[in-house]
Amino acid sequence: MLETKAGELAGTIWTALNENKEGLNQKALKKAAKIKADKDLFLALGWLLREGKIEVVETEDDMTFILK
Repeated sequence: MLETKAGELAGTIWTALNENKEGLNQKALKKAAKIKADKDLFLALGWLLREGKIEVVETEDDMTFILK
């Protein structure tokens, strides 16, 4: 059941990032994907990272997520 949820959320995030080619930070990504809980966001991001679908660009105070 959790795997299904993770996959669905990953699809939602992938779509949001595909529409924003320059990438999105955590706050903007949650809003674009309409995800309310941080745990759901990070569950899906972990899924996408494991599959090699996204990359993370870290700055001093933020992270930006971009499709590969």
